[in-house]
Amino acid sequence: MIIDTPAIVLKSFSYGETSLIAHCFSKKNGKVNIIVKGAKSKKSPKYPYFQPLSYIDLIYNLKPNRDLQILSKVNFREYWPNIIEDLYRISLAITILEITNKTLSENDPHPLLFKVLIKVLRLLNNKVSNPKVLFWFYECELLKQLGFQPNLDQHDLPGLVLPDIQNNPSSSIIIATLLSGNINKLPNEDITKKNSKIISDYLWKLMCYHFENLENIKSLSVVKQLLK
Repeated sequence: MIIDTPAIVLKSFSYGETSLIAHCFSKKNGKVNIIVKGAKSKKSPKYPYFQPLSYIDLIYNLKPNRDLQILSKVNFREYWPNIIEDLYRISLAITILEITNKTLSENDPHPLLFKVLIKVLRLLNNKVSNPKVLFWFYECELLKQLGFQPNLDQHDLPGLVLPDIQNNPSSSIIIATLLSGNINKLPNEDITKKNSKIISDYLWKLMCYHFENLENIKSLSVVKQLLK
């Protein structure tokens, strides 16, 4: 079956001497692993398409019993120059991609989450919203879309004690706004360091509780400093 779908490249790495494997989040089929034969050869134009953060139109031949799908065609769909040129924004964006790669299962479509990811990246690129608020918003949406809707009245989970956001009304209001799912009404006011720490800790503890191996994300140490 030929699949034609928008996709975001989450991760890519070498395969053999001349090929690449790319983990892509596609709108139609969720996470798919694409083998790009000959991508590293000098005559191939395909290498730039499969760098993390590339937003592409992806065409491949789906064979459900195969771990790696073979690329047919690819084109760029959209560019994010303001993300790539800004250390703060690129660090947050790459961490979002790594989180997405580690939490999604293969061939499990999440079109609403895909739509949210594109909106978040566009706002990061347009420099409209606070980057760390966009990061928190994506964490909230990922938890919701994968079945782990946070409950602000729940102070702990089995084996986990959460930060007490009820004793900090400002943090509670910000998280409630994020959970509303309206990306057009994100908080624009300055957020204190105290509130930033509470919100970051609360959401990240939930993420690590529900998903395995997130602490191994390479860009995490940088992002934790950025979110303070």
